[in-house]
Amino acid sequence: MLIELDNKLFKAVSYHHNKTGRGGAVIKLKLKNIQNGATTEEIFRPGDKFKRVVLDTRKMQFLYHDGDHYHFMDVDNFEQIILDKDIIEEGLPYLKEEMTISIQLHNEKPIGCDLPITVELKVARTDPGLRGNTVSGATKAATLETGYEVQVPLFINEGDVLKIDTRTGEYLERA
Repeated sequence: MLIELDNKLFKAVSYHHNKTGRGGAVIKLKLKNIQNGATTEEIFRPGDKFKRVVLDTRKMQFLYHDGDHYHFMDVDNFEQIILDKDIIEEGLPYLKEEMTISIQLHNEKPIGCDLPITVELKVARTDPGLRGNTVSGATKAATLETGYEVQVPLFINEGDVLKIDTRTGEYLERA
């Protein structure tokens, strides 16, 4: 959820509802400033009001990147935009060419992205699983095609396509 306080955009990172014995209930919000990335904590009472921000979301296809600039194309009107690394930083470990994601815009300015819940990525490098290593829950490191490293079961080999949860960054299953 995005809110506007003091003419600045903030993303609610976490919240905690607190009800003390004598006093009224309060909500503690941990907020991240969209412009500079700084985090702050604010306390709101039940009567406090703030402006909720309306976002425009567009489906865009990732084309390529050069340095810290990432090039996307709107799938509806084929317009291309360039995003800085800090706008899509949370999605970088899972981003591969031709992938379609949702870009959030506020007043026609990109401010963030929404990734699919799961992505399918190919294993680029991993050590072979050794016979006899069958302890329950044993894992090994695997580097995926995007450079992201994840812990996987011993039976995973190079070239396998894996389903990865983008919320936690964990291996789910083979695709």
